[in-house]
Order: sequence, then C-alpha cells, then structure tokens
Amino acid sequence: MPEHGGNLDLAMQRFGGKLRDWIDLSTGINRNPYPVGELPETVWGALPSKSALNALHQAAQQAYGTTAPILATNGAQAAIQLLPHLCARGNARILGPTYNEYTAVFSAAGWDVAEVSDLEALAGADIAILANPNNPDGKRYEPKQLLELLPKVGQLVVDESFVDATPELSLASNAGREGLLILRSFGKFFGLAGLRLGFAIGSDADVSALAAMAGPWPVSGPAIAIGERALRDREWAKATSARLVRDAQRLDAQVLRLGWTLVGGTALFRLYETGDAHAAQEKLARARIWSRVFPYHRGRLRLGLPGNEAEWARLSAALTG
Repeated sequence: MPEHGGNLDLAMQRFGGKLRDWIDLSTGINRNPYPVGELPETVWGALPSKSALNALHQAAQQAYGTTAPILATNGAQAAIQLLPHLCARGNARILGPTYNEYTAVFSAAGWDVAEVSDLEALAGADIAILANPNNPDGKRYEPKQLLELLPKVGQLVVDESFVDATPELSLASNAGREGLLILRSFGKFFGLAGLRLGFAIGSDADVSALAAMAGPWPVSGPAIAIGERALRDREWAKATSARLVRDAQRLDAQVLRLGWTLVGGTALFRLYETGDAHAAQEKLARARIWSRVFPYHRGRLRLGLPGNEAEWARLSAALTG
C-alpha cells in the first residue's frame, strides 16, 4: 500500500520512544482540534438516521458555500476508493506529484493511469484528477483555470482537502455542473482525522451513484453529530484559519534560517528543500518529532504545524540543536 504521513509506528520502530513522546508533524492535520464537547448517548446506541445525515449535509453545504448535492463519506479516502467505479473504465490522468492513493486505486481497478505534470496535459482524459491546493507542494489553481478545463475532460475530480483556510480557491459554488466532482476532507482542518469524515459534492447523477455504492450508513452517528456541530461553528473556523496562516508564516521564519528553502505549502503544512530530506528527518526524529519525506525527491521534507508553545519550543530546539 502507498506510504502516508502519520506512520508513527515506523518512527517508533526506527527511533524508539512511546507514542506519547512524539510530536507528529508528518501529516497536514490541525494539532489544535475542534472542541468536540459532549454527545448524546443516542449517537452511540442507534443507527444513524436519514434526518441526522440530511442535517449534516445541510451544514456542509452552508459551510462550503454550495447548494449542490452532497454526500458524507468515511473520510475523503472512502470517496476516492469509489471513483474508479463511477463510470466506464478508461484513461485517468492525475496531476502530480500529489496524494498517492489516486494512482493506486485507479491502477488496481484496471484503468489506464498516467501522471502528468501540467494542467493542460489533463485534457482528453476520461477522468482528470487534481488537488487544489496540491499536496505536498501547495500549488494552487484559480477556479477560472479549472472551469476552462472542465469541457475538455470526461470527468473532473478536484480534491479540496486542504482548501478550508483559502476558500476563495474552492469550486464548491460551481458544483452541480455535469462532469465536476469535488472532494472535501473534514478531519484535516478540524483536527479530527480519526473521526473519518469527508464529503463528495457534485451533480445529482454522480452523488446518487456514489451514495448507492457507499450504502445506507456511509458515516457513523458520532461523525454526523460532531461534523454538523463543527461545520456550523463558523466563528471557530474563521479564527482557526487566521491562526493557521500566522503559524505557517512562523514555521517558515524558523526553518528558513537553517538555509532550507520553501517549495510551497498550505496553512496546514509546508514543504521545504533541505538538500537531504532523510538526514533532516533523522535529525528531527532523534528529538521525537516526525516529518514526511518522499521517494521521488531526495531533498524535500514536509512539516505540519506545531499545536502549542511547548511543541514550538521542541521543534525550535530540534532544528537548531
């Protein structure tokens, strides 16, 4: 299976320590999660109701600025697993390098898969896939650019898992158009990745097809309750977006003093050219801070943002020590 961030089992196997010793900056997950609060007992003991799921969908539509059909899924990954079965098998083009599950799931389903390096090369694909902003380099595309691409492909899938802090990049207000499917992640921005909640936004036909494949209970009762509560809390989202932008700038200021250069990033992670990413990762790991390296580029290392002042101090000491 493709390697992902968050693999602290590997970090502990290689460098020791216990789970509580580590600061995991290998993902783009907000380390200051949404305060969940108490949940009614019914979300644990009863099957999720259609009315509760509909309320979650309405909260997501309002938060994302869309009136298009929407489906909650067991994380954005669950929707990705279904994509190869959304239409007849053909050629899939993926704008990369990006999240590595796309190539894996389409190849496993027997599609003709090609990774391309520029937006124009997606034209002509039966399914064209890109992330905006991209993971791991943060490259971003204006909505106008993507809408111009839409008539040139059979299906355009835009992964907006990291768009929450930059909503001006989102195509959600254009969702509902034939051939456009948008994926959103809940857990990254809200810091609740373990909840496993994501959304697919698209046309009636596409969302209905995904819903049929996902089955009658696509997400859990706790995910529905927490998701609706968090998505309706726009004050928290506004304050969190502002903090993340400041913290990303703070991380850049610390890291660039080492002589590393900024490749790009989002408000939840930064990608740096270090010269030797494995050496940089090992240096941080000996201080029990885990980061992400990539097999296709020996110099690039991705860091998430520390969650509190104690974590910032540990990172600073590890970087300069």
